[in-house]
Amino acid sequence: MNFHTRKWVKPEDLNPNGTLFGGSLLRWIDEEAAIYAISQLGNQRVVTKFMSEINFVSSARQGDIIELGITATHFGRSSITLRAEVRNKITRKSILTVEKMVFVNLNEQGESAPHGRTQIRYADELFEAYRRDGGAVEAPKVSGDDLLEEAAEEAAH
Repeated sequence: MNFHTRKWVKPEDLNPNGTLFGGSLLRWIDEEAAIYAISQLGNQRVVTKFMSEINFVSSARQGDIIELGITATHFGRSSITLRAEVRNKITRKSILTVEKMVFVNLNEQGESAPHGRTQIRYADELFEAYRRDGGAVEAPKVSGDDLLEEAAEEAAH
């Protein structure tokens, strides 16, 4: 897992105990995961569908720098499943893990749509595709049968 995003824990991010507020951290994770899903699927229209149990194992204090790591673990027909880990950059202690986050690819009408991806794409591949396509990537159309297959596939994971 690569850790690219870093956040500096500031006073407005603290709970009454003087440690990082979980809600702030979850907002950062959801945003980072959405950006990752967008870059992997080549479509800015994605939504968070599911987040598994969140396991807080330690916290951070004001002035700490935390790192967020996201990786794809499964590509469905119209979804992508991610795993997230957050750690304290200074102490290297794990702060939390989210084993499963599912994002769904949408078309222009806001409906679930197949994305055609099957494996992780890396930054150099993404940049080349963006340059080649001028930044515009259209999501494929989806039928009712595709949605039923997607629901069955997601239920299996």
